[in-house]
Amino acid sequence: MSIATPANPSTTVPTSEELVARIRELQPLIAGHSAEGEQNRRVVEESIAALTDAGVFKVATPKRYGGYESSMRTMLDVSSAVAEADGGTAWVVTLCNVCAWMTGVFPERAQDDVWGDNPDAKVSGVLSPTAESVKVDGGYRVTGRWFYNSGSWHADWAVLGIPVVDEKGEPVDQALALIPRSDLDFQETWFVAGMKSSGSNCLIAEDVFVPGHRLVSVPAAIDGNYPTEHTDETLYRSAFVPLLSLVLAGPQLGMGRKALEIVTQKAATKAISYTFYTAQADSVAFQLQIAEAAQRIDTAHLHAYRAADIIDRAAAAGTYPDVLERSRVRADTAWVLDNVTRAIDILLFAHGAGSFAEVNPLQRIWRDSAVAARHAVTLPAVNYEVYGKALLGRDDQITPLI
Repeated sequence: MSIATPANPSTTVPTSEELVARIRELQPLIAGHSAEGEQNRRVVEESIAALTDAGVFKVATPKRYGGYESSMRTMLDVSSAVAEADGGTAWVVTLCNVCAWMTGVFPERAQDDVWGDNPDAKVSGVLSPTAESVKVDGGYRVTGRWFYNSGSWHADWAVLGIPVVDEKGEPVDQALALIPRSDLDFQETWFVAGMKSSGSNCLIAEDVFVPGHRLVSVPAAIDGNYPTEHTDETLYRSAFVPLLSLVLAGPQLGMGRKALEIVTQKAATKAISYTFYTAQADSVAFQLQIAEAAQRIDTAHLHAYRAADIIDRAAAAGTYPDVLERSRVRADTAWVLDNVTRAIDILLFAHGAGSFAEVNPLQRIWRDSAVAARHAVTLPAVNYEVYGKALLGRDDQITPLI
């Protein structure tokens, strides 16, 4: 068994600004590999290695293992900065970091299993309990298939949803199970129009033993009851579903900013075909489109960081947001997606058909953003309905994930 010793007790935790500066230095490298990543349906190893060296995958790892144990706000800063260079790489960073956060709410013994010998271990994950389990002495034997494991090519562990049953096989709970990647089979199933390089493939368990200390009850976690012994660690007091939802908005912010930058920079030299405008920037109609897109991207940031502050402040105070606040975070996340999606659409209309040239990064941003915006935990229609019911105080919610 691994011994829990800090991997690097002298590690200096960088500020969010320092992390973003490190990422900006890597953006040419990451962007230069984006087409290759799409072609191979996995982020290029050179990009993963550079981001690992820069500490980008440490933002949600406990300090006890040399991590930065930062905040929800920092997680948005980091993922959006990576997304300015490539959406698929940002998605892998986002999902690995949020799965590291989930690992941080497990008992210390489970965290030792993951990071005790390898403080750079990466974790992928899927909440859906698409598995069967059998109760045995000391834990469970698990068989199942979990699709959409973003970052699956680079993960050392996976946190996966399972049903919890009693001795008779009757379901009594739902849990997250930490399983070493070496115990899982793998099937490449991610053939999609966007986020191609995210490696969101299927992991497969065939009668894998999971000891009891590597299980966390999902209903208890939704209520803020985590089994970690380190209750003084602020980050791991964050609200469960709000954090899992809002973190997915980070890549959208970066992709929106980059699309606006590309279109505005080209406007001084790009003509509007079949008009007298030799520069798009001279057109009042174009100016209106740019203004609306920029406002929508700004609005997305305001809502994303308001929601992040709700999560961070509650964690710092040792309180847990009530249902209304947690529902509003889901609605804020949806508002980010709605506004960035609309902003990118406006920008592509303004920029013209050249947006869709294979050499133009706008087409990749458009595809990556559109696919990511359809993640089940962030679907705007679902999230608004959740928030609307909470505002009305209704008891007929459509999901327990609040």
